[in-house]
Amino acid sequence: MADHGEWPKGIAGVWTADGHRLYARVYYADTDFSGVVYHARYLEFFERGRSDFLRLAGVHHTELADGKHGERLVWVVRKMEIEFRAPARIDDILTIESRTADISGARIFMEQELKRGETVLVTAKVEAAIVSETGRPRRFPKEWADAFLRRTQG
Repeated sequence: MADHGEWPKGIAGVWTADGHRLYARVYYADTDFSGVVYHARYLEFFERGRSDFLRLAGVHHTELADGKHGERLVWVVRKMEIEFRAPARIDDILTIESRTADISGARIFMEQELKRGETVLVTAKVEAAIVSETGRPRRFPKEWADAFLRRTQG
């Protein structure tokens, strides 16, 4: 396994009964001129949640790129549906919750929520896939599918 260095405890979030939880602060760079999070930044918060979900599940982007699985692989987002309910603001502490809804062949379907306290601000439904360097879909290794589903279904 590649050396990914020591991660400080909690920096990649934690597993919960429903999936994965990650905390993030809203910085000035995340906001527009009014101090409200710019709409495109929510995509970045959700990406951090999915990336650290994978990291804790033992799937590292560097290993995919290094060809550990027989060829170089990359994650792609195929489809995303976002519902904006309320704005996040500068200095808010956000909770990014991610869970696997389903896995089918080369695709994973995830549901995510971005919250401030108990208030849901933004939700997302994400369809992502693993593809080769040439863009051809690749099936998830069985151990990944088992780990992703186990993490979100107890």
